Amino acid sequence: MLLSLVLHTYSMRYVLPAAVMMGTAPTYVLAWGAWRLLSAVLPARFYREVDDRLYTIYQSMVLFFFENYTGVQVIIYGDLPKNKENVIYLSNHQCTVDWIIADMLAIRQNALGHVRYVLKDGLKWLPLYGWYFSQHGGVYVKRSAKFNEKEMREKLRAQMKAETPMYLVIFPEGTRYNPEIPKVIADSQSFAEKEGLAILKHVLTPRVKATHVAVDTMKDYLDAVYDVTVAYEGTVDHKGQRKLAPSMTEFLCKECPRVHIFIDRIELKDIPKEQMYMRRWLHERFEIKDKLLIEFYDAKDSKRRNKFPGKSVHSKLSLKKTLPSLLFLGGLTASMLLTESGRKLYVKTWIYGTLIGCLWVSIKP
Repeated sequence: MLLSLVLHTYSMRYVLPAAVMMGTAPTYVLAWGAWRLLSAVLPARFYREVDDRLYTIYQSMVLFFFENYTGVQVIIYGDLPKNKENVIYLSNHQCTVDWIIADMLAIRQNALGHVRYVLKDGLKWLPLYGWYFSQHGGVYVKRSAKFNEKEMREKLRAQMKAETPMYLVIFPEGTRYNPEIPKVIADSQSFAEKEGLAILKHVLTPRVKATHVAVDTMKDYLDAVYDVTVAYEGTVDHKGQRKLAPSMTEFLCKECPRVHIFIDRIELKDIPKEQMYMRRWLHERFEIKDKLLIEFYDAKDSKRRNKFPGKSVHSKLSLKKTLPSLLFLGGLTASMLLTESGRKLYVKTWIYGTLIGCLWVSIKP
C-alpha cells in the first residue's frame, strides 16, 4: 500500500506546478488590470513597456517549472543571437509544450516579454488567459477560408505604431503533428502531392497565409525570421516508431529528459515577397525540418539518432532568471488568500475576469 501511495504521488508531480501557474493567474490579472487603467491616458508605448515587464515576471515563473523543476536538458543547435531582435518565429508543432519552447529561447535573449503568439481562434475563450493574450499583442486567427487577413494586418500595424517589440510565434502547420491521428498526416501528404509539393514525413504541409501577412505587414519592422525545429527525446517506441510528443502534464512529470532545438536565422531579403513564391519557400523550409527530424528519429547509424547535425550547446537556465518571479507571484497570491477580503477578490477575479474577457474577445479581435 505504501509503495502504491509513493507511485501515485510520483505520478502527480505536475499538480504543484499546475496549481501555482493557474493559482497565480488572478493575482497577475489584477496587477495587469491596475496598470491598464493607470496607463489609459499615457502613450501606448508606455503601457507596452510595463506590460512586457509584467509578462516577463509571469513567464519566468512558468519557466521555473518547465526548466528548473523538471531538470530537462535544453540542447541548442545553430545560431541563436544573444541580443534582442524583432522577429517572426516559425516552428514545427507537435504538442502544447511547443509554446514554452519559444519562451525558452526568448529568455536566453532577454526578450521574454516580447513573445506574442498567433493563436487558433478557439483559444480566445480560455478563462483569463484568452483575453490577456489578445491584450498582450497576440493575434487570433481562423483557418482556411475564414482567415481574416485584414484583421491580422490591423492588429500588427497597431503593434508597430506603438513601437511594440515583436517576437511573433507562428506554427504554420495550423495543427499539431500527431502520429496517433494518421488521417491528419495522410490528408496533409495527399494535399502536398496534389499541389506538386514534396511529401513530408515528420511534419505537416505548412500553410502560408499567416506567415505571409506577418512578413509582408512588418517587413520594414523586422530584423529576421527564426526558423526553429524542435524534437523531444524519448518520443520513439521500441519498434522505432514515432510516438506522441509530451503534453504539458507529461513534461512537468519529468518524462522528457532532453529537448533539442535547431535555430536557423534568416534575413528578410532572402524571403520571397509574393505569397505564391513564399508558399514554395515555406514548404522548402519544412522540407529542411523534415530532413533534420528524419535524421533525429530514423538515422540508420544509432550514434546519429536523438540529435541534430552540427555543434550543440547544453543551455542551462539559471535560477536567478526564474526563482525571484516564483517567489514574488507566489508571495502576492498567498498574501491575498490569507484574508477573507482577499479571498473574495480572488474568486471574483476568476469569475468576472473570465466573463469580461469572453465579452471583450467576442466584440474585438
